[in-house]
Amino acid sequence: MRRLVTPTFLAIAGAIAAAIGAAILFAPHSFFAANHIMLGTDPNLMSEIRAPGGLLLVAGLFVIAGAFISRLTRVSLMVAAIGFGAYGASRLVSVALDGVPSSALLSAMVVELVLALLA
Repeated sequence: MRRLVTPTFLAIAGAIAAAIGAAILFAPHSFFAANHIMLGTDPNLMSEIRAPGGLLLVAGLFVIAGAFISRLTRVSLMVAAIGFGAYGASRLVSVALDGVPSSALLSAMVVELVLALLA
């Protein structure tokens, strides 16, 4: 059972991270507009927005690789735990410092924390 659960988890978690990363990197205006966040066209802002998208994309692809390459499985689980945990924990800090965001962003926080715990 374990032989199937871990690779399946890594494939799903990696696909989530990679898809979000790709959306932030290649279509940030559309991605953020879904949560009523309007981005400008300032190159400095766009650089700061796209950079974490690239990191998420590459991290997600690495996590997916851990589903298929057994020597990467343990490290992929750590990458998933650290990545999703950092995002979820950072959203908790934001709630404390900035107030409660939209329900979609709260849901994202819950999913991130659950995926981190599962990893």
